[in-house]
Amino acid sequence: MNSIFHRVSIRKYTDQKVEEEKIMQMLRAAMAAPSACNQQPWEFYVVTNPEKIKELSQASPYTGCAKGAPLVFVPCYREVGVAPGYYHIDLSAAVENLLLEADQLGLGAVWMGIAPGEDRMEKVRKILDIPEDLFAFALVPCGYPAESRPQQDRFKEERVHWVK
Repeated sequence: MNSIFHRVSIRKYTDQKVEEEKIMQMLRAAMAAPSACNQQPWEFYVVTNPEKIKELSQASPYTGCAKGAPLVFVPCYREVGVAPGYYHIDLSAAVENLLLEADQLGLGAVWMGIAPGEDRMEKVRKILDIPEDLFAFALVPCGYPAESRPQQDRFKEERVHWVK
Protein backbone atom coordinates (compact mmCIF):
# COMPACT_ATOMS: atom_id res chain seq x y z
CA MET A 1 0.00 0.00 0.00
CA ASN A 2 2.88 2.41 0.56
CA SER A 3 3.54 2.82 -3.18
CA ILE A 4 -0.09 3.80 -3.75
CA PHE A 5 0.42 6.81 -1.48
CA HIS A 6 4.01 7.49 -2.55
CA ARG A 7 4.07 7.08 -6.35
CA VAL A 8 4.18 10.20 -8.51
CA SER A 9 4.69 10.66 -12.22
CA ILE A 10 8.43 11.02 -12.86
CA ARG A 11 9.52 12.66 -16.12
CA LYS A 12 13.24 13.23 -15.47
CA TYR A 13 15.76 10.42 -15.07
CA THR A 14 19.42 9.93 -14.29
CA ASP A 15 21.68 8.19 -16.83
CA GLN A 16 21.84 5.04 -14.70
CA LYS A 17 20.60 1.96 -16.54
CA VAL A 18 17.78 -0.06 -15.02
CA GLU A 19 18.89 -3.55 -14.06
CA GLU A 20 17.31 -6.44 -15.96
CA GLU A 21 16.14 -8.02 -12.69
CA LYS A 22 14.12 -4.89 -11.91
CA ILE A 23 12.71 -4.78 -15.44
CA MET A 24 11.56 -8.39 -15.10
CA GLN A 25 10.03 -7.67 -11.67
CA MET A 26 8.01 -4.78 -13.13
CA LEU A 27 6.83 -6.99 -15.98
CA ARG A 28 5.81 -9.70 -13.49
CA ALA A 29 3.83 -7.11 -11.54
CA ALA A 30 2.16 -5.86 -14.72
CA MET A 31 1.15 -9.36 -15.77
CA ALA A 32 -0.23 -10.09 -12.29
CA ALA A 33 -3.04 -7.61 -13.00
CA PRO A 34 -6.64 -8.77 -13.24
CA SER A 35 -8.23 -8.88 -16.68
CA ALA A 36 -11.73 -9.47 -17.98
CA CYS A 37 -12.43 -13.23 -18.06
CA ASN A 38 -8.71 -13.68 -17.33
CA GLN A 39 -7.99 -13.02 -21.02
CA GLN A 40 -4.60 -11.37 -20.32
CA PRO A 41 -4.44 -9.59 -23.70
CA TRP A 42 -1.10 -7.91 -22.99
CA GLU A 43 2.34 -8.05 -24.52
CA PHE A 44 5.16 -5.68 -23.61
CA TYR A 45 7.94 -4.13 -25.66
CA VAL A 46 10.94 -3.17 -23.54
CA VAL A 47 12.82 -0.43 -25.37
CA THR A 48 16.37 0.46 -24.31
CA ASN A 49 17.70 1.51 -27.72
CA PRO A 50 18.33 5.30 -27.43
CA GLU A 51 17.43 5.97 -31.07
CA LYS A 52 14.12 4.13 -30.75
CA ILE A 53 13.40 5.95 -27.48
CA LYS A 54 14.06 9.27 -29.22
CA GLU A 55 11.62 8.30 -31.98
CA LEU A 56 9.00 7.21 -29.43
CA SER A 57 9.36 10.57 -27.68
CA GLN A 58 7.90 12.12 -30.83
CA ALA A 59 4.85 9.82 -31.03
CA SER A 60 2.54 12.50 -29.61
CA PRO A 61 2.74 16.10 -28.41
CA TYR A 62 2.86 14.78 -24.83
CA THR A 63 5.64 12.18 -24.99
CA GLY A 64 8.69 14.45 -25.24
CA CYS A 65 10.06 13.61 -21.80
CA ALA A 66 10.49 9.97 -22.85
CA LYS A 67 13.61 11.13 -24.70
CA GLY A 68 15.59 11.27 -21.45
CA ALA A 69 14.54 7.84 -20.16
CA PRO A 70 16.93 4.87 -20.22
CA LEU A 71 13.96 2.54 -20.69
CA VAL A 72 10.47 2.75 -22.18
CA PHE A 73 7.86 0.06 -21.73
CA VAL A 74 5.30 -0.16 -24.51
CA PRO A 75 2.33 -2.19 -23.31
CA CYS A 76 0.29 -3.56 -26.21
CA TYR A 77 -2.90 -5.57 -26.51
CA ARG A 78 -4.18 -8.25 -28.84
CA GLU A 79 -7.90 -8.29 -29.66
CA VAL A 80 -8.57 -11.89 -28.71
CA GLY A 81 -10.54 -13.53 -25.99
CA VAL A 82 -14.07 -13.81 -24.75
CA ALA A 83 -14.39 -10.22 -23.46
CA PRO A 84 -13.88 -7.87 -26.42
CA GLY A 85 -14.01 -4.21 -25.55
CA TYR A 86 -12.23 -4.59 -22.21
CA TYR A 87 -8.66 -4.38 -23.52
CA HIS A 88 -8.10 -0.81 -22.38
CA ILE A 89 -9.37 -1.65 -18.90
CA ASP A 90 -7.15 -4.73 -18.74
CA LEU A 91 -4.09 -2.78 -19.88
CA SER A 92 -4.86 0.04 -17.45
CA ALA A 93 -4.68 -2.40 -14.55
CA ALA A 94 -1.39 -3.80 -15.87
CA VAL A 95 0.16 -0.34 -16.29
CA GLU A 96 -0.88 0.69 -12.78
CA ASN A 97 0.76 -2.46 -11.37
CA LEU A 98 3.92 -1.67 -13.35
CA LEU A 99 3.98 1.92 -12.02
CA LEU A 100 3.51 0.80 -8.42
CA GLU A 101 6.25 -1.81 -8.71
CA ALA A 102 8.61 0.76 -10.26
CA ASP A 103 8.06 2.98 -7.22
CA GLN A 104 8.60 0.03 -4.87
CA LEU A 105 11.94 -0.66 -6.60
CA GLY A 106 13.15 2.95 -6.21
CA LEU A 107 12.46 3.83 -9.83
CA GLY A 108 10.31 6.50 -11.39
CA ALA A 109 7.93 6.21 -14.31
CA VAL A 110 5.10 8.01 -16.05
CA TRP A 111 2.08 6.73 -17.98
CA MET A 112 1.69 8.33 -21.41
CA GLY A 113 -1.48 7.40 -23.24
CA ILE A 114 -1.23 6.31 -26.86
CA ALA A 115 -4.52 4.43 -27.37
CA PRO A 116 -7.14 5.14 -28.54
CA GLY A 117 -5.44 7.74 -30.79
CA GLU A 118 -5.11 5.80 -34.03
CA ASP A 119 -2.47 8.14 -35.45
CA ARG A 120 -0.32 7.76 -32.32
CA MET A 121 -0.84 4.01 -32.23
CA GLU A 122 0.26 3.79 -35.86
CA LYS A 123 3.39 5.89 -35.21
CA VAL A 124 4.42 3.55 -32.39
CA ARG A 125 3.63 0.51 -34.57
CA LYS A 126 5.97 1.78 -37.30
CA ILE A 127 8.78 2.73 -34.90
CA LEU A 128 8.83 -0.70 -33.22
CA ASP A 129 7.61 -2.78 -36.19
CA ILE A 130 4.67 -4.05 -34.14
CA PRO A 131 2.61 -6.73 -35.95
CA GLU A 132 -0.77 -5.71 -37.37
CA ASP A 133 -2.72 -7.79 -34.83
CA LEU A 134 -1.09 -6.08 -31.82
CA PHE A 135 -1.97 -2.55 -30.70
CA ALA A 136 0.16 -0.05 -28.77
CA PHE A 137 -1.63 1.11 -25.63
CA ALA A 138 0.81 3.46 -23.89
CA LEU A 139 4.40 4.52 -23.39
CA VAL A 140 5.82 4.13 -19.89
CA PRO A 141 9.24 5.80 -19.63
CA CYS A 142 11.10 4.50 -16.61
CA GLY A 143 14.41 5.04 -14.84
CA TYR A 144 16.12 6.25 -11.72
CA PRO A 145 14.46 9.54 -10.76
CA ALA A 146 16.31 12.82 -11.27
CA GLU A 147 13.44 14.65 -9.56
CA SER A 148 11.33 14.13 -6.48
CA ARG A 149 8.24 15.64 -4.96
CA PRO A 150 5.57 14.53 -2.51
CA GLN A 151 2.39 12.98 -3.78
CA GLN A 152 -0.70 15.20 -3.62
CA ASP A 153 -3.55 14.12 -1.39
CA ARG A 154 -6.34 13.64 -3.95
CA PHE A 155 -8.95 12.34 -1.55
CA LYS A 156 -12.15 14.40 -1.71
CA GLU A 157 -14.78 13.29 0.77
CA GLU A 158 -17.48 15.15 -1.14
CA ARG A 159 -17.03 12.65 -3.99
CA VAL A 160 -17.99 9.74 -1.74
CA HIS A 161 -21.67 8.82 -1.78
CA TRP A 162 -22.88 6.39 0.86
CA VAL A 163 -25.82 4.13 0.07
CA LYS A 164 -26.95 2.47 3.29
